[in-house]
Amino acid sequence: MTHQEGEGRRPAAASKSRSLADSAYRRIKDEIVTCALAPGTTVTEGDLSERFGFGRTPVRDALRRLEQEQLVQVHPRQGCTIAPINVKQVQDVFALRLLLETEAASLAAGKLTAPMIAKLQALCSVKYDQEDSASMAAFLRGNTEFHVTVAYAAHNDRLAEIVSNLLDNMERLFHAGLKIENRSHSIAHEHSDLLEALISGDSESARSITAAQVHKAQRMIMYGLMADPALLSVSLAPERDGARGSFREAPSGPERKGPRGGSARR
Repeated sequence: MTHQEGEGRRPAAASKSRSLADSAYRRIKDEIVTCALAPGTTVTEGDLSERFGFGRTPVRDALRRLEQEQLVQVHPRQGCTIAPINVKQVQDVFALRLLLETEAASLAAGKLTAPMIAKLQALCSVKYDQEDSASMAAFLRGNTEFHVTVAYAAHNDRLAEIVSNLLDNMERLFHAGLKIENRSHSIAHEHSDLLEALISGDSESARSITAAQVHKAQRMIMYGLMADPALLSVSLAPERDGARGSFREAPSGPERKGPRGGSARR
């Protein structure tokens, strides 16, 4: 092999490695978000490699990214735990939504462009099937896009980015709530009411409608979690672990089966 051939192959190998890591990240994250990998379950790199058909290196790279997103807790040489869901997390993220999205809606009133209005009208019509995880995922993407578009209309890009990241991090919670009740029609109605207030420039109505939406979404998610206690962490106000703020495992609890049928302790 010539020196030039070797130089050409290295970037190609690096690109393939990144592609495998990205694919592993998306596959594992999808199963975490939809709770196919249940909160509190402990798994190893080997478990995940066998489950998804990837080598350990792309799985390890994927887990690093998921740890940064606080979706897993990595324990060196012991595997990782799918991050638990607890009541305090739900309360915290909805408190943030209430602060950020009500302000965004108030600021966006009267500022929608014609393309934004057309986009929001189309997003109001998105529905989902409770038995179809793909349609729920599409619905959640549309819901996020609706709220992020409103935030961008406030002409504060940083606010819109924060709202987008917050809703993305809440996707797992939304999946739990949407399985309990099909709220497609009621959410479409709420979005239509908000759009009407935004078009008319009524900032106070936009703020109050958004606040009501946030409260309803929180109740929906809490109902979903309470209906399936296996999704909810035993600890209601867990300790924070280190500077990253990841949640510690509960000191004791029922064993949870890992993806290959072995026992996994929460």
